[in-house]
Amino acid sequence: MTIVGKALHFSIDLALVSVCLAGVKRNTGLTPKLDSIEDNHMRGWAQKYLNVGESCYDYAVVSLGASQYFVRK
Repeated sequence: MTIVGKALHFSIDLALVSVCLAGVKRNTGLTPKLDSIEDNHMRGWAQKYLNVGESCYDYAVVSLGASQYFVRK
């Protein structure tokens, strides 16, 4: 696998973890404690990372809600 392929695979894995964390936040209210990160720059990157998961989660919910294969109960 090339470097580009590995980078793409790794970035998709990171996005899936972020989406899972967004699902946990939406369903339980539990979220990572970002206040424990001392470096403001790293805390900002962590918040951006979690926001990517929130955006992907919202997109998936809207897409599946508009699909004929899923129904809300």
